[in-house]
Amino acid sequence: MKNLFHNPWLFLAVAAISAGLVACQQKTTLRVTVKTSAAAAGTIVRNVEFSGVLVPNRTVNIFAKIAGQATFIGGDVGNAVKAGQLLVQIDTKELNAQLKVAEAQLAGVSDQGASAKIGVETARLNLDLAQRAYDRTKTLLDTKVVTQSQLDDAQTKLDLAKSAFDNASRQYQTVSGSGLEQAQAQVNYIRVQISNSTITSPISGIITNRNLNPGEITSVSSPLMSVADTATLKLQGNISQEDVVHLSVGNKVKVSVDVIPGKEYAGRVEQVGPIAAATGQYFPVVVDLANDGRLLAGMTAKASFTLTGAAGIMAPLSAISSGEDGRAFLFVVEGGKVHKRQATLGMRNDSSVQVLSGLAAGEIVAVSNVEALQDGMEVAQ
Repeated sequence: MKNLFHNPWLFLAVAAISAGLVACQQKTTLRVTVKTSAAAAGTIVRNVEFSGVLVPNRTVNIFAKIAGQATFIGGDVGNAVKAGQLLVQIDTKELNAQLKVAEAQLAGVSDQGASAKIGVETARLNLDLAQRAYDRTKTLLDTKVVTQSQLDDAQTKLDLAKSAFDNASRQYQTVSGSGLEQAQAQVNYIRVQISNSTITSPISGIITNRNLNPGEITSVSSPLMSVADTATLKLQGNISQEDVVHLSVGNKVKVSVDVIPGKEYAGRVEQVGPIAAATGQYFPVVVDLANDGRLLAGMTAKASFTLTGAAGIMAPLSAISSGEDGRAFLFVVEGGKVHKRQATLGMRNDSSVQVLSGLAAGEIVAVSNVEALQDGMEVAQ
């Protein structure tokens, strides 16, 4: 060591060698080791799932159209009913009495109409007689057989006959027209009220709610019962914006129910919501499926379908990074260096993504340590 310090040339040589070793070591540490993969043509196949809750195909709240005492209740919660089956019968004693009165009034108006029609015919006959008498008297006046006074008397009788005919015609029109219509309308109205006293189920299903007991008075503002059609159930769920564009009404999906493992149901997409749900970026979807008797409304379920994309250039998902502007990029390895490429992406699955632009088949991309890479950096493979 003493000789080293006493020989400045030797000291400089050693220092230069040491600096070179340090620089070489620094250069070596800048080389990032990466794993690579070759881009290749192919297609993306992906299984898409979304979950939701099973609800009845249809639920109908049944209301009474008239208020009255319920004399019969045709079912209880949980009972199965058929379309048209009697559910509630309302007492009609008062309505039946009103109907008899209205029918009697209708019969009376009909009788009045018949009498008025006879009166019109009689007045028409009297008018014809008065007209002929007047015509005959006027003819005789020209031959001086009768006097002017006799003609005036015939004119007066003719005018009275015309007035009587007009009055009889108006009376007949009133009785047989608006009067008869009003009486008939009252009868029809009461008959409709009586028919409204019989309340039947509009659909086949299960009674899910009952708010009335025999003997109670029905309300026209509150539902008496609720009936749900559970022969077909609907899965109501939400699907992401990336997947909703691949789903259309009529598409077939597979449905599995959490509490029935190993069983799959065939479903059909009935609705795809055009507006995102409140959660944002997720769209409502409704799937129909037939109930085999084991499914209950309220159960949770999952629907799944397979997406197969168009042919294109495939790259490992691990090769993709995103810049601060949100645009995707990747690093192509060539000649021991990496080159940053902007990329337009398409469909993806758990391991691969379709690159629509920015990559060609056969090119090598870095798939590890991607976040540590920079454009033009030397890498080791």
